[in-house]
Amino acid sequence: MKLYKKAFLIICLSLSALAMAQKRPNILFAIADDMSHASAYGFKFLRTPNLDKLADTGLKFNSMYTPSSKCAPSRAVILTGRNPWQLEAAANHQPTWPVKFKSVVEVLTDNSYFTGFTGKGWNPGIHPKRRNLTGKTYNKLEVESVPANGIHKFDYTGNFKQFMNEKPEDEPFFFWYGCKEPHRGYEFKSGVKHGKQFSDLDFLPTFWGASESVKHDILDYAIEVEYFDQHLGNILEYLREIGELENTIIIVTSDNAMPFPRFKGHPHEFATRVPFVVNWPKKIAEPGREVNAFTSFVDIAPTLLEIADIPQGKSNMQKIEGESLFDIFQNKSKKRDYVLTGRERNDCVRQNGWGYPVRSIHRGNLVYMYNFEPNRWPSGEPKTGYRDTDWSPTKSVTLEEKPGTLIFELCYGKRPQEELYNIAQDPECHKNLADEKSYLKRKEALKKELFAKLRHQQDPRMFGNGDVFDQYDLERRNKSYLELVETVKRTAEEKKHKK
Repeated sequence: MKLYKKAFLIICLSLSALAMAQKRPNILFAIADDMSHASAYGFKFLRTPNLDKLADTGLKFNSMYTPSSKCAPSRAVILTGRNPWQLEAAANHQPTWPVKFKSVVEVLTDNSYFTGFTGKGWNPGIHPKRRNLTGKTYNKLEVESVPANGIHKFDYTGNFKQFMNEKPEDEPFFFWYGCKEPHRGYEFKSGVKHGKQFSDLDFLPTFWGASESVKHDILDYAIEVEYFDQHLGNILEYLREIGELENTIIIVTSDNAMPFPRFKGHPHEFATRVPFVVNWPKKIAEPGREVNAFTSFVDIAPTLLEIADIPQGKSNMQKIEGESLFDIFQNKSKKRDYVLTGRERNDCVRQNGWGYPVRSIHRGNLVYMYNFEPNRWPSGEPKTGYRDTDWSPTKSVTLEEKPGTLIFELCYGKRPQEELYNIAQDPECHKNLADEKSYLKRKEALKKELFAKLRHQQDPRMFGNGDVFDQYDLERRNKSYLELVETVKRTAEEKKHKK
């Protein structure tokens, strides 16, 4: 009799565990590559109807920031909940992932979530052996055609369906839809080929000029943003068809800003602020809200843990810096009135593989930026072709400007040690207020606050050990620098010879 009771108890506990597993929500994390815009944010030169619908019935964040506006460090922040300066080599672009840092997706995998990704996961960089930082790869299926040359042929939707076909029935899923668009390159004039017109443009920064090449470049970028949204819609429709949509939290964002001069890779307001939409049917209080509180990518990992009901203390992750967004989901927002951003080494475009270290604090309408090495070139040395800015028609146009002109200096010139901008009055960050007497007290207060927070977070730059970031992967990265210098030199000689 005791044996029967014991068996009955085991069965009950198993059924209870199974029921709990089924109740745990699925997570769809959709991340574009280098996207600054969506029509939900009021832009008319592109259309993102699927993202817009999620915003209309969920939450639209107006002040979500990536602490580093470059692919690898930005994605590392998402996966760890730590700022770049807390991630050792992973503060840099194209690093070797430090083994000590466990990703939140690995934690989900350990806790019976079925995890996978399509497109781009954590990249570019050297992955730790035998570890899946964003889950199992699903990239085998390809589409026959794409709207424009330069768009990858990954069948994001088909690969997601394959993932779902492999998912055990009793496990919730986490899926990373890592669209490789709108990363460069673009098919020139693909925008107008698909019906877009210059009159559609309601976004044209003054520091790029207003040439036709620049306008075409922006419209071409729009085509790739729309491609990301198209597959997002396909994935959502499939979830609806199989009855999983209601139990799925959907997060849509981008790793960093658009790949244009003065945007991607830089710590300015418009370079680090990205679209961010969350939709969770029946779980978000007062859906349709806009969230203006300052939030950061460090907040994503703790949010995912709370969604999955995994205590941080049992995650085996290094200390998480961010805070879960659940207070915002419940419309009981905590005090969130600042955010930190910065950068270390992006592309290897300076001698010895050196980076361009910056730390910034965004509070209210002000952003204060401290450049630790103002004698270095922010966008890379001239002999590398300022390669910290991606090649593009817009880059070609802006490089036609002579050094000393406003466009050239804003896009490629050296910067003073301190920068301060009033975003409300100067959204393009033209006028540096760091030396203005009327802003002196506020500048000093922001600097003091920034450095105090960085010391608390054990940023090596605060303790005279900032050079450590330049030493990571030094031999490999300096080799990349030397190869780039030779490539730029050879290309220039070939052009000269043709003329």
